[in-house]
Amino acid sequence: MARPREFDREAALKAAIKAFWAKGYAATSTEDLVQAMGIGRQSLYHAFGDKRRLYVEALDTYQRETTSGHLKRLNGAISPLAGVRDLLLGLIDQNDRVRAMGCMGVNSVSEFGASDPELQELRAKVGMVINKRLVERLKEGQTNGEIDPAFAPDEAANFIQLTMAGIQLAARGGAGLDELCRIVDFATDRLRSR
Repeated sequence: MARPREFDREAALKAAIKAFWAKGYAATSTEDLVQAMGIGRQSLYHAFGDKRRLYVEALDTYQRETTSGHLKRLNGAISPLAGVRDLLLGLIDQNDRVRAMGCMGVNSVSEFGASDPELQELRAKVGMVINKRLVERLKEGQTNGEIDPAFAPDEAANFIQLTMAGIQLAARGGAGLDELCRIVDFATDRLRSR
């Protein structure tokens, strides 16, 4: 009896993330996945379940990693307004090809909408983490006088998160680097105390 081929599960998952991120769930075939991951079908099924389970794990992993980066940028600056700006600028990849892929999480919303409760729950979980920290940073900025005190921090946080999604959708739609950076400047300038 032949022994199953061993492979690096983490590397295979990263390859699956790239495949789903580039094409979405429906357009990524099982053949696309086994080619990208460098494994056989049986190994894919044995290690990850079916295509659906692999997609859920890929999306969850992608979101945890990107959320960690978002929070690092948001928290990295002493100035809360600079932190928000860094958060938004960090969404804009310098590489045209990568930037044009947008965000796997936003792409998932575009593909599934609210029709899939499990995916909706995954997205909501990371959205709440970012939202909570945004509210805290906005309050810090209001306290130190750099962010307009007239804004309700929770509404401003929602605005920033919608701007994040808008930047990613615009990037996926072909918006260039300069255009996306102007969106960041416009959004952060709206928050500034007058």
